Amino acid sequence: MSADVRITPLTGIPDVVEGDDIGSLILAAMDALKLEARDLDVIVIAQKIVSKAEGRVVRLDSVTPSALAIQWASPYGKDARMVEVVLRESKRIVRMDRGILISETSHGFICANAGVDASNVAPDFVTLLPADPDASARRIRDALEQKLSVRLAVIISDTFGRPWREGLVNVALGVAGLAPIVDLRGKQDWYGQPLRVTAIALADELASAAELVMRKDSGIPVAIIRGINYQPSESGSRPLIRAPELDLFR
Repeated sequence: MSADVRITPLTGIPDVVEGDDIGSLILAAMDALKLEARDLDVIVIAQKIVSKAEGRVVRLDSVTPSALAIQWASPYGKDARMVEVVLRESKRIVRMDRGILISETSHGFICANAGVDASNVAPDFVTLLPADPDASARRIRDALEQKLSVRLAVIISDTFGRPWREGLVNVALGVAGLAPIVDLRGKQDWYGQPLRVTAIALADELASAAELVMRKDSGIPVAIIRGINYQPSESGSRPLIRAPELDLFR
């Protein structure tokens, strides 16, 4: 991996609405900033604008909450309509406690509120995660490569909490063009000792690094990372999701 890694915020992208072409918005912003793409650049895109463009937005006025949603929301002052959307988006409820709802989505992600989010969206609306984040990443990557004539990787990122640690970090939901995990098993550490379990979640590291210039209050939903010597791959994000039989905490 290069010792010189550069993360560039892509400013000038307008508020995204359903039907917008994310690739075209990125190209226009790069052109306005006079940024030229280079081979193996990594484009990190906030999930929120992808969800908006794909129409993954729900108007809460259209939601009739179930008895379960009302019963659980009431003691904590939650909006039962949003709770109902979370329940609908959940494949499995992991924990409902003290006003916090952790669930597993249809994608296999385990996160708060099944990824349903009311931030950076119009009042009384919530966004859902993209139906297929890997497919979304591939579409955007393919469109950008066709226009720019370079090899690229695209990561769709979102903010997740972490068990046992305070604070939020960005992780990769969708990946196109790079191997999301760097497997170091079988190699040696600095002292020549064999590495037996070390596998680095590169896609998550890149998503988190990009968040340094893509903060939620900045209005910057895209960043370009340059200087990463990654392995091109079409495996998507699936390698990042731990199989149930290997999950000690399931």
